Amino acid sequence: MAHDITEGKFSILFDWFDRTQDGWLTRDDFEQMAELFTAVARPDDHENRDALREAFTRWWDVLIDAGAGNGEARVGRGAFIGVMRSHVTDPKTFEHVVLPIADALMRALDTDRDGELTTDEYVRMYDALGIDPATSTPAFHRLDRDGNGVISHAEFRTAIEEFYLSPDPEAPGNWLLGSPLAPR
Repeated sequence: MAHDITEGKFSILFDWFDRTQDGWLTRDDFEQMAELFTAVARPDDHENRDALREAFTRWWDVLIDAGAGNGEARVGRGAFIGVMRSHVTDPKTFEHVVLPIADALMRALDTDRDGELTTDEYVRMYDALGIDPATSTPAFHRLDRDGNGVISHAEFRTAIEEFYLSPDPEAPGNWLLGSPLAPR
């Protein structure tokens, strides 16, 4: 089951990153994702906007450096899933590539600096990132582990870690981008 859930999650991620919907990931797809994420931050929030762009560039570089493009400037679904498993989920790479996106996003959204996201903030964020509120609203409730009506920075980070690293189909973070077991 762990293989199925991991492949499902990374397949969802591939589809989300494939901005041109041509079945391939390119540097341009990653740049477009970075722009989607930076648009969530305030225009004057240069620190977090730059951090998001840099992290997406590092992610693309990891894919290419790991040979996912087979010498080409594009990456197919199978190669993406393979490199996600072998490289991106490696603790050092994960800390350097994925968690900076989560941290910068949380900082950008947490304009009152209280370390929390409300349901409305969370749903608005994912709506801006192209995730249907029908997905993000129930996800919010799964990620609000203590049931206090907000997602703390720690809860958000845990959800990101679960999405990328947990083989447990019941882990709340697996639902960030929709059901990891839904047919594609």
